[in-house]
Amino acid sequence: MALRDLSIFPAPVLRQEASKVENFDEELHSLLDDMAESMYFNKGLGLAAPQIGVSLSITVIDVEQKDGSPKLIELINPKIEELSDEQEEQEEGCLSFPGESEIILRPSRVLVTAKDRTGKDFQITADGLLGRALQHEIDHLHGVLFIDHISRLRRSLIQRRMKKLAAKKAKDAK
Repeated sequence: MALRDLSIFPAPVLRQEASKVENFDEELHSLLDDMAESMYFNKGLGLAAPQIGVSLSITVIDVEQKDGSPKLIELINPKIEELSDEQEEQEEGCLSFPGESEIILRPSRVLVTAKDRTGKDFQITADGLLGRALQHEIDHLHGVLFIDHISRLRRSLIQRRMKKLAAKKAKDAK
């Protein structure tokens, strides 16, 4: 396992449509392990492969870790099959937007189909924090970011702060 660097907005990979996974091999297993390690290290509840610079349709999620009992969910080629009509607002943050969070309106329940690390199909129906995390991470696989769910004004303010942060990091790296 290896810790991977996070892709921070405005990294172009965050806006790309991720490619489907075709090979369920040791390389995929290693990537999944690296993603989980990187998510836990950065204290995230979820991580999509584009967030570590890999444009593949993979995400890992663990909303249970906050309670001290980790329960990692690995989703390969996940697809949202159903969304509830009922919606709820809740605060969301994102590892690719350090220090930023916003209140986001999302469907309160979701049905997702995916494959596990061996290529076996499964489905998961979730609400609450897990339902929200599934939607947030699957959005990443389509180049959709949490800031796309807020007003244009709020989005532009966050984008400006993130671009300043990127410029400062580039300057500090010289």
